[in-house]
Amino acid sequence: MASITYFKRDEINKSNPVFSQVRTTIETVFYGNNVMEVNSLREAYNLAKNSPGTIVTDLPVYKPEEIGLDKDAKILLFNDGAVTGRCAAARRIIGEVGVDTSYYAEIIRDAAYKTRYRKLYHAQAIVGLHEDFMIKAHLLIPEGHENILYNWLLNFQYINEEYMKMYENSKVYEKEGDIYIFSDPDWEHENHPLGLAIFDPEHNCACILGMKYFGEHKKGTLTLAWGIANRNGFASCHGGLKRYNFKDGRKYTIGVFGLSGSGKSTITHEKHGGKYDITILHDDAYIISTEDKSSIALEPSYFDKTQDYPLASEANKYLITVQNCGATLDENGKIVIVTEDLRNGNGRAIKSKLWADNRVDKIEESVDAIIWLMKDPALPPVLKINSPILAATMGATLATKRTNAERLVEGVDRDRLVIEPYANPFRTYPLKDDYYKFKELFEKGKVDCYVFNTGFFIDKKIPKEVTLNSLEKIINGKAIFKPLGNMKNIQYLPIEGFEVEIDEKYIAILNNSIDYRIGFLEKMKEEKAGRDRLPEESLECLYDIKNQIGFATIKG
Repeated sequence: MASITYFKRDEINKSNPVFSQVRTTIETVFYGNNVMEVNSLREAYNLAKNSPGTIVTDLPVYKPEEIGLDKDAKILLFNDGAVTGRCAAARRIIGEVGVDTSYYAEIIRDAAYKTRYRKLYHAQAIVGLHEDFMIKAHLLIPEGHENILYNWLLNFQYINEEYMKMYENSKVYEKEGDIYIFSDPDWEHENHPLGLAIFDPEHNCACILGMKYFGEHKKGTLTLAWGIANRNGFASCHGGLKRYNFKDGRKYTIGVFGLSGSGKSTITHEKHGGKYDITILHDDAYIISTEDKSSIALEPSYFDKTQDYPLASEANKYLITVQNCGATLDENGKIVIVTEDLRNGNGRAIKSKLWADNRVDKIEESVDAIIWLMKDPALPPVLKINSPILAATMGATLATKRTNAERLVEGVDRDRLVIEPYANPFRTYPLKDDYYKFKELFEKGKVDCYVFNTGFFIDKKIPKEVTLNSLEKIINGKAIFKPLGNMKNIQYLPIEGFEVEIDEKYIAILNNSIDYRIGFLEKMKEEKAGRDRLPEESLECLYDIKNQIGFATIKG
């Protein structure tokens, strides 16, 4: 079995690296006499269906028996209150500088104590869909939050006979305990008005308090799984991955990395009008082996925005549950959903694995290209980066903008350019781990690197059609790139309507963009006692660009 659930008695001691104060505190709650085991997806569906406030729509789940539900299963709608997004400001990582383990362990003990008069549900799932990486995960959550539990089992792989057999035959990770997550969405604390998400990533456990949004539980579980993957020879990826299969036998695999709203799901699921045979791994969470460069999906289903899908959209056929959307009656008096973010921002749904009829759980071939999706107005729609160091550095300084998928603290400007390294705000390990792994892919794996700007170039919006047309040129080998001024390792794709004029005004804009990245990397030397400091080569390559920009006086 992949991760450790059971221990020999002589292994249960404080010298065992699987145990810690926080992990022991969290796992202990799972064994209370007020805990009820939820052993099947059907059981979780019935609990969610009958949970107060659930809206049982008249929309049927598509082919429910193929995903573990009864044939009469309906799409369930459940809405949270004011909060409809994740809150990074509420995360605390045990082991980081300034995080007092004793203080947070005390909070968890008290939160656990206050659940003793409530029924708690314990569910188990598997993260990772191939025998090379499968980790067992446990969720404990109080009665009244059955929809979170049901969504969690849908999002990850609920345990059935097929996957239990796979898990038993999966690669063993001897030093990794199962993932344990204890959640109490009703928790309140005057010192933590946004809630609190406490992670002990070295010991594969978390406590999520005062947070009702399902995305906290999804990404919280992935946070721990990505940490396990990082320790065991994988690059952890928050993005999408797809393979183009050509008639002549050629294959071309791309990985796209971006925050919510950057276009990663759009690009991953794009079928290009049926022009290509496409295989999809996943649009949000996967890992790449640093040994053989193969990729493994971590989740079977999709947690997708509903803003682009009106009720009559074909994509809604694959919905299983819906969160934070409206409801109304159709012409036949049937209860249906109201999407397009009419009720609030960041409406969400879990779509079944059947949405992608060309879905696989592992791609054996190495990725051919990695695309960093940014929203930096200094960048043309498409860049090609020809240096492994610069390619890894551009990923580490991925510049974008926040979306309504995130709950921001008061005073933070959602439209301000921010840097989110490798589009992964869920990293709990040093940034250099990702840097070296991606650099190795670009260097030894001979992976191409592109930057797609999916926001504005200067002040002109880049439509998705431009992005997709450019992608087609790349995969067909028809993209002809030109040098960006005098820069040695950066080229751009000429696109009508987005001409690049290397004049003084543009040089100033580009300089500011590079300075912003330099400032970020300099800041990383000091923050968290330098835990996320990158090697000097990453700063040097940015200073080289600045020097080259200074001599760029031609029109491109």
